[in-house]
Amino acid sequence: MTFWSYYVIALTAISLIGATWLLWVTSKKRHANDTQSSTETTGHIWDGDLSEYNKPLPRWWINLFYLTIVFAIGYLIWYPSADKVGGKGQWSSKGQHDADKAKADAKLQELYARFDGKGIDVIAQDAAALTTGKQIYANNCAVCHGSDAGGAKGFPNLRDAIWKFDGSPEGILTTIKGGVNVEGGRAAVMPAMAAVLGSEQAVTESAVYVQSLSGMKVDETLAAAGSKSFTTVCAACHGPDGKGNPALGAPNLTDNDWMYGNTLEDIKYGINNGRAGQMPAHLPLIGETQARLAAAYIYSLSQAKK
Repeated sequence: MTFWSYYVIALTAISLIGATWLLWVTSKKRHANDTQSSTETTGHIWDGDLSEYNKPLPRWWINLFYLTIVFAIGYLIWYPSADKVGGKGQWSSKGQHDADKAKADAKLQELYARFDGKGIDVIAQDAAALTTGKQIYANNCAVCHGSDAGGAKGFPNLRDAIWKFDGSPEGILTTIKGGVNVEGGRAAVMPAMAAVLGSEQAVTESAVYVQSLSGMKVDETLAAAGSKSFTTVCAACHGPDGKGNPALGAPNLTDNDWMYGNTLEDIKYGINNGRAGQMPAHLPLIGETQARLAAAYIYSLSQAKK
């Protein structure tokens, strides 16, 4: 046990012993007063004729305090009272938590049972399932992707039909269950490419060319120079036309969807430092059926934009 465990034990014991001694002393004083005049006062007088009498505590009051002390001792014996000291009742906060969790899981399992094994596209047609899926999304996904699923810088928008990975129903489910850039999940890492490109000028030219792919107005001379670097270095992942590769998680650079921003500095930062956003695997967190319901809800959002 730690020092603080001994400290709490000692403090508790001293408190109980002290309370018992105080009651005992008070009880003795009461017996002594039984033989004295009932008109004994404390000597405090107000307004000339109001005196404070020195009356002992009634017997029933003292007995209640004794019962409270007995209850406290029984409580300490029955329940864990110190670190690594189990109670006779074998109760623990972990055991209570596990029991409550088991009951809650049983209720959830009953609620989700009718969705077990159903296809994501089938679940997405069920209004009740989407309501439940939205709640699961709010509890587990909204912290990163936003309550409206609109995403943020570094977190993709889930309301559109643009996907870094496979945006099919099963593809979405795979991403939710396995996560991104974690063990057993999808991998989508862009390494730092500054050293490969060779110079800051080459980084700037490549960034300008990437901007041009999405139709932005840029310096044509810089873009033309950058296209050569893109073809020899970047096309391996993003494709020669810059439309990306869902199998690698390489985004399409020809649309207007920019997860990290489309300014020249944003793009140069990604080239210089790389990108490796993470998403935790949710299968261990929410289970198969809840993952399917969340996937159906997210899938329904992207379908509404088509």
